[in-house]
Amino acid sequence: MKSDLIIKNAGQLVTCASGGKAKKGSEMQDIGIIEDGSIAVRDGIIVGVGKTGEILEEFVSENVIDAENMVVCPGFVDPHTHIVFGGNRLYEFELRIKGASYLEIMEAGGGIVSTVTKTRKASVEELVKSAQVRLNVMLELGTTSVEIKTGYGLSKASEIKMLEAIAELDKIHEIDIVPTFLAAHAIPPEWKGKEDEFTNLICDGMIPAAWDWYESSHFSRQNISSFFIDVFCEKNAFNLNQSKKVISTAKNLGFGIKAHVDEFTNLGCAKFAIEEGATSIDHLDATNDREVELLAKSETVGIVTPTVNFNLGSNEFADVRKMIDWGCAMALSTDYNPGSAPCPSQPLTMAIACRFQKVLPAEAFNAITINAAYAVGLGETHGSLEVGKQADLLILETDDYRQVAYEFGRNFVKKVVKKGEVL
Repeated sequence: MKSDLIIKNAGQLVTCASGGKAKKGSEMQDIGIIEDGSIAVRDGIIVGVGKTGEILEEFVSENVIDAENMVVCPGFVDPHTHIVFGGNRLYEFELRIKGASYLEIMEAGGGIVSTVTKTRKASVEELVKSAQVRLNVMLELGTTSVEIKTGYGLSKASEIKMLEAIAELDKIHEIDIVPTFLAAHAIPPEWKGKEDEFTNLICDGMIPAAWDWYESSHFSRQNISSFFIDVFCEKNAFNLNQSKKVISTAKNLGFGIKAHVDEFTNLGCAKFAIEEGATSIDHLDATNDREVELLAKSETVGIVTPTVNFNLGSNEFADVRKMIDWGCAMALSTDYNPGSAPCPSQPLTMAIACRFQKVLPAEAFNAITINAAYAVGLGETHGSLEVGKQADLLILETDDYRQVAYEFGRNFVKKVVKKGEVL
């Protein structure tokens, strides 16, 4: 049978195959390794996965890559990022080194609000240009699909501008992009003391406008991805009642649900989001045992962002070990953003999670591939090397997948294949 591409002689073909669902609990230790494996691709879709001898018997191609005993694995998926923004936060980096906390910086008018000011001033073209550079770096590090949130506009016009930038990036960049609407990210200065009124503005004006935008966008026309709502339920951001209103309003329109919960304080939004059928709940540093039990019983994926804790110099991390042991489906993300996690690297995220959260390398691989794909609504088409899925894969310059998390600071990506094309 003819194919467009064959990659043969993988020392470890890391499939992360899951049988149509996110991996939970002990399942996360199984990454589906095929030794001396090969993969065949036609029209950008995987048509054969197996031992090299079997694949070469069944498929022929004029385009054959010898993996030379290296690791072949799915392209990484980053399920939680904020990479469209204006300016930078280098000054705050120095403040944190001097001892200022994240919340103290926010209360002094820094943090998210400082990025909002710069993002509001930037044009769509400027936002696209700067984010494209970030996506290029992520691609070099093995990320082939990414979720990108709005949330640095905090007005209807600026939030829609961010959506336009995200859509343009999806059109021009090789990485597949999933859009998330996060107007409920922070309270802008002009609405301080009027938080409920700002929440009403989001629900009555911004969310319907975002849905109208989505329905007229190429994302909807081509059925590329889901469109998600997100809310930052946290002290100095949105309280539980405000977060519930945002989620309920968006769900009624058709949005998928995500929620920033329990990053610093537990306000109870994890339970509500899970009960509302959230695709993911994110951060989970202060999530309690009852909420972990609910997460384990649900189809919701828990996303943790150890890069944030590392960047803020914290010794407290989300208890991923407990969450996996209790049966949760967990994913890892860089949370790439200008303030709390200026990190483009999913391999570094794995390295931190393995050391500080006792995540095994196999669990970490599943957490940045198949489970991350399910955390952004792409699990049926992305995140694993299985017949029928999109041919997004990496050739890593090692003969053992564990080395990617073990040897931090090095880029092991030798080749990136996106939709069957070698980039």
